[in-house]
Amino acid sequence: MSKTMQPVSLNILGKEYKIACAADEREGLIRTAQELDRQMRKIRDTGKVAGTERIAVLAALNLAHDGGPAKSNVPDAELGQRLNALRLKIENVLENP
Repeated sequence: MSKTMQPVSLNILGKEYKIACAADEREGLIRTAQELDRQMRKIRDTGKVAGTERIAVLAALNLAHDGGPAKSNVPDAELGQRLNALRLKIENVLENP
């Protein structure tokens, strides 16, 4: 059975992104977006990194490092699938603003 996808509005570094996700994933996606926003603001506020894209990459690396597979109870295969799905969602948003 397929999950019903619903749009969720996320605000990251002052920009709004609409992402489709399953209802049971909504809260987790919102929390993740809030943490990403916090990380990006922290990096931006240091004044050492210019450009939203660079800030996003550094924030993603920080989050992946801090919460990587060694610190997760999620099996590696499932984590890989979740990261791939998130990557596809991000690519879709970046291609279709």
